[in-house]
Amino acid sequence: MKNMTLITGSAAIALGGALMLGGGGTLANWNAEATTTPGTIVAGDLNLVNSTPGTWKDRVGAAVNITTYKVVPGDKLTFTQDLPVTLVGDKMAANVATTGITATNGFTPANVTVSAPVLTVGGTAVANPLKPTGSAQTVTATITFEFLSTTAGRADVGVSYNFNSVAFQLTQVTQAGLS
Repeated sequence: MKNMTLITGSAAIALGGALMLGGGGTLANWNAEATTTPGTIVAGDLNLVNSTPGTWKDRVGAAVNITTYKVVPGDKLTFTQDLPVTLVGDKMAANVATTGITATNGFTPANVTVSAPVLTVGGTAVANPLKPTGSAQTVTATITFEFLSTTAGRADVGVSYNFNSVAFQLTQVTQAGLS
């Protein structure tokens, strides 16, 4: 019977020791904490505004009233539009493009050539993508319309080319070499 008491007592001591080591006991652990202030993240800006009407000019640079001007084969008209652009961001870059020049507006390769916009800032040609300059910038976009009329006879007489759906679009792009 003494052996039974001894075995039971040893089992109780072992169980108590296991409970103390398993988190139910008085073992201590250390911990520490430090705070930091990572700061505030602020988003940049990308904007394109059409604040003034554009102008049309003929091949020799004379202003034309597009609502009354009638093109003839060989005519070349140029539309110029100033577009205030906002580009703010450390890795900001954006392309300017035209939209709305499609066959449904009457523009077909057979008789009309409409160029992509040529971009200038302060009179100096710039390439896409545009990049921030540190201050407000105005991009001058120029679209050239050339009436070729490759059809014989009178097929192109009275044809309309609708520029009312043409728009300029500024789209952010990833700058090469930046991630």
